[in-house]
Amino acid sequence: MTSNGYTDHQKVTIVILGAPGVGKSSIVKQFVHHTFTEDYEPSDDKSFYFPSVIINEHVYDLKIVDCPYIPYFPSNSLQEWSDFRGFNLRIATAYVLVYDITSEESFSYMKALREQILDSRDMHDVPLFIVGNKYDLADDRGVSRRDVINMVKKHRKCIHVECSAKYNWHIIFLFKELMKAIDHIDYGHKPTAVRVQDALRRNRCSIM
Repeated sequence: MTSNGYTDHQKVTIVILGAPGVGKSSIVKQFVHHTFTEDYEPSDDKSFYFPSVIINEHVYDLKIVDCPYIPYFPSNSLQEWSDFRGFNLRIATAYVLVYDITSEESFSYMKALREQILDSRDMHDVPLFIVGNKYDLADDRGVSRRDVINMVKKHRKCIHVECSAKYNWHIIFLFKELMKAIDHIDYGHKPTAVRVQDALRRNRCSIM
């Protein structure tokens, strides 16, 4: 227990992956900086964000790795060292795989990447969140809900959330649920399903 009443800080690495243009960076920037820009600039290299989060009176120091497009997930440490040095792909505490709900292509890429992750490392205690971004364009939805449900049912440990980085909708909820999953693994606090309104109102997961 530290002097401020919280337990010692836990360090976690969250890797954000997805096809180009799905809004990975926008999601992270909304969470960390509460900002959004309409201008799209493709990410050529990884970016790091280091917020701290408190949940259930536990302090977590996050290392969020916002990755550019990667053609494949490395199946071993040698591949990661040669092609994705410094990305922290195979040592991530949790993964957030983002697709654009208007783009079937981005959904297919995300599914392939998810299979590669599940096939190449032990995911027993590694949360994996599937995130459909651009809910503000739901009228132009190109990915059917049935396809998403079938995918999630296939691997029950995958958790699905839809959000809008543009309007900051479900962004706090996404990271709250992600941190609850991590906290459950670390301390045994059982994650519970909550309504978005309750999550925002109570906001027991706060960013510092």
